Amino acid sequence: MDAVSDHKKAVRRLSAPIRMAGALALALSLGGCLGYDGTIQHGYVLDTKALEQVKVGASAEQVLTVMGTPSTTSTIGAEAWYYITQKTERTVQFLDPKIVDQRVVAVYFSKAKRVERVANYGLEDGQVVDFISRTTPTGGTESSFIRNALTGLLRF
Repeated sequence: MDAVSDHKKAVRRLSAPIRMAGALALALSLGGCLGYDGTIQHGYVLDTKALEQVKVGASAEQVLTVMGTPSTTSTIGAEAWYYITQKTERTVQFLDPKIVDQRVVAVYFSKAKRVERVANYGLEDGQVVDFISRTTPTGGTESSFIRNALTGLLRF
């Protein structure tokens, strides 16, 4: 009987440090996820003071000096420069980011390369521009491997 009780005591003494080491390893591995500041700004960093300096009638060179190089320019119709910024946030590092703010500052020019108007568009004004995932959405239904395999078998 004494040998059995001594063995149980030894196992209890040995299992306590193992449990403590397991709890410490778990705390350390989860510690990287806590306190994660997941706010990231992508694209052009909008300076409101610089934006206030862009007035109707200013030249394209003045806009370029004040605002810098645009994120993109128009390719169709009237000349316009677009400064795009997007702020994403994620609460835990391994989760997908969520778009919390998006701004598109559009500077429209006349044929004489003078500012006609300045527009500041936000999330409430339109569709979210996805320049993070670098994927292009396609029209129609989404195709899957299983659907393609079954369609191929039915054609055979």
